[in-house]
Amino acid sequence: MWMVISDSHDNMEKINKAMEIAKDHNVSMIFHMGDFVSPFAILPFLKEEMKFIGIFGNNDGDRLLLQKRANGKIMRSPHWLDVEGKHMYLMHEPQALYSGIKSQLYDFIFFGHTHRLTIKQYGKTLVINPGESCGYLTGKATCVLLDPKTSETRVIEL
Repeated sequence: MWMVISDSHDNMEKINKAMEIAKDHNVSMIFHMGDFVSPFAILPFLKEEMKFIGIFGNNDGDRLLLQKRANGKIMRSPHWLDVEGKHMYLMHEPQALYSGIKSQLYDFIFFGHTHRLTIKQYGKTLVINPGESCGYLTGKATCVLLDPKTSETRVIEL
């Protein structure tokens, strides 16, 4: 099981709740699509045995310290990679979203920034914006659990 999360904006209560949920659901991989904001907000994501990949967001302040604490696991947006045989395209702001969808090169596209929960299939590509995990703008803090083998998703309220 994977977790897709974004826009935590230093809300440590919600970050810690997300980590509890990740443990409870045997999450093996966490993808954070940006806007941690402060370097202290990255620490809970790195304490567990789960693998972690992050993307820088437009509100991430001290990127050097964030990157140092994350041991190089936060990438610039957009970023593409293969994980467990799945072709993935990761971004914070969805500027390259439509070209990524149109290309049909990716199994999964994850993004954040808009704070709006989106889960939609386009041909072979499953697009996920997990919404905001902080809950500041919409009043609803969410993340998404994803089974990478079946592409089944589950929205979790934090």
